[in-house]
Amino acid sequence: MHYLVTGHTGFKGAWLVLLLRSRGHTVSGLALEPLEGSLFETARLTELIEADRRVDIRDAPATTAAIREIAPDVVLHLAAQPLVRRSYLNPRETFETNVMGTFNVLEAVSMTPSVAAQVIITTDKVYRNVDQRAGYRESDPLGGDDPYSSSKAMADLLTQSWVKSFPGVPTAIARAGNVIGGGDVSPDRLLPDLLNSYSQGDPASLRYPLAVRPWQHVLDCLNGYLALSDALLAGSGRGEWNFGPGDESFVPVGEVADITARLWGDGASWNAPGGEYLHEANLLALDSAKAIQQLGWSNRLLFPRSVEWTIDWYRAVADGHDARDVSAAQIRAFGELH
Repeated sequence: MHYLVTGHTGFKGAWLVLLLRSRGHTVSGLALEPLEGSLFETARLTELIEADRRVDIRDAPATTAAIREIAPDVVLHLAAQPLVRRSYLNPRETFETNVMGTFNVLEAVSMTPSVAAQVIITTDKVYRNVDQRAGYRESDPLGGDDPYSSSKAMADLLTQSWVKSFPGVPTAIARAGNVIGGGDVSPDRLLPDLLNSYSQGDPASLRYPLAVRPWQHVLDCLNGYLALSDALLAGSGRGEWNFGPGDESFVPVGEVADITARLWGDGASWNAPGGEYLHEANLLALDSAKAIQQLGWSNRLLFPRSVEWTIDWYRAVADGHDARDVSAAQIRAFGELH
């Protein structure tokens, strides 16, 4: 099976390439250049990819030409501007990438006869957030206060409208939240920021130590995406799906920092300097009962072990082990969990 991953040079995209290859699939990618020091670079993923295209999904003709040339069987659309704080700094880029970029991918796929299924990845932040402890269900209203969240809600609604207006390629929408794992170098993400500070011997600075997030290992999230694409290929799976962790993973940012500092050692610490910051959600959780019951998917790594695996990855690579080998070993270990 030939999979096309948009956004394959990003954190989740790179892990998805490795996961798909471990299952024997051919993988192509369409994305912007990777960040310096990214998993895509350190694991040398260009060696594993059939067609590695540098395309901005805001460019409709280039996106269509690339997807038609690659002619994949399945499209997994992850490409996005994924950062809340960056969306405040550059809202135009965020809306153009997340909304019109998604439109361009949907349109290109509709003109590519080889595609048998597509999964559009949005986010848990598409829901109208009222800080409820109970997880949001797929039928709950969408919303979004910041440019990132609202742009992804728009992309979600766009996809729902597209599949109703132009039925054809079996399509599903996957919504997931904060993922952690080795190899993330994106700015303004908790684990990379913590580990960057700890590795340099500096205390980490937290904006919202009391904010609660549902932390999930990247492999659990991606395993959900692939369970969904498998369902589409088997004739089911259309619609919207949540892939989030259970209540035990709803942990305050400060507690994550404490656990990470303890695992890292070397006197690692953090502080919360206070001050005014841009709005970010205080509590956000998903109800994944639908995926558990209908797809047979479930999280294999609980929160403490997810953090341990993340720290182990960074430690191993810092000690000179090959990033691809370390990642592959974790994928094999993940496959043995039930």
